[in-house]
Amino acid sequence: MVWTMRETLRITSAEESDFSPLTPEQAQRLIAQNPSLSVWWVLSAQSVVGVVAAIVAGVLTGQGASAWSALYGCLAVVIPGALFARGLRSQFSSISAVTAGFGFFVWEAVKIGVSVAMLAAAPRLVADLDWLAMLIGLIVTLKVYWLALLVRRKRKIA
Repeated sequence: MVWTMRETLRITSAEESDFSPLTPEQAQRLIAQNPSLSVWWVLSAQSVVGVVAAIVAGVLTGQGASAWSALYGCLAVVIPGALFARGLRSQFSSISAVTAGFGFFVWEAVKIGVSVAMLAAAPRLVADLDWLAMLIGLIVTLKVYWLALLVRRKRKIA
């Protein structure tokens, strides 16, 4: 089926007529119903989970190298995440929507680059690196994002 420009404009104008902006009271109510979760809370939770994973790895294997490896996996998530969060809070990122969008992509690239660099440097920085423990620490720390979503959902329902 081939649509003409006139049909597209007719559909677009019909869709636009259904839209009405929120009043300030409606916007405040929507914000109150959907509270945001602090990125620093998520990073703190990731740090705690990473330390617990390192302790568990050390206890299960009886090797300090496994604990340090799991902790390093945690740090490969938390440090780049903290850089990303700090970068997005900079003055440059709050100038306009365009700079905020650009800043998001730049800081996401920095986050990925630092994560990759940390993982590449792991064999030189961690003595007797246990790759499995490091990957488990990294994955467990990453899964805290899901925990944060669950916490946010419970806060919204309560």
